[in-house]
Amino acid sequence: QVQLVESGGGLVQAGGSLRLSCAPSGRTFSTYAMGWFRQAPGKEREFVACFGQRFTYYGDSVKGRFTISRDKDKNMVYLQMNSLKPEDTAIYYCAADSNPFGSSKEREYEYWGQGTQVTVSS
Repeated sequence: QVQLVESGGGLVQAGGSLRLSCAPSGRTFSTYAMGWFRQAPGKEREFVACFGQRFTYYGDSVKGRFTISRDKDKNMVYLQMNSLKPEDTAIYYCAADSNPFGSSKEREYEYWGQGTQVTVSS
């Protein structure tokens, strides 16, 4: 069974930092682009970051604050989140795209994790 399992979410004060992890299993994703999305209550799922073959890129709301990285030897994906704001409060999802260049579009991703909750207090 193919799975993506997120971890590292929690409660943090505004201005603080968290590091999310994504642990795939069931297959290798070395040829896939990997992405992070988030969804707050009552809002649509929002693109956060993508690690593609040529570029890493970010949604406008997180540029300069979040960093996506990969350790392909360990088959792991990370999202370092700094200078957190209350508006960052959401469930964060790891996702995999068979197109190695990646995408900012939710519909292009084929595998999804169950999500991890991030709550930022003011």
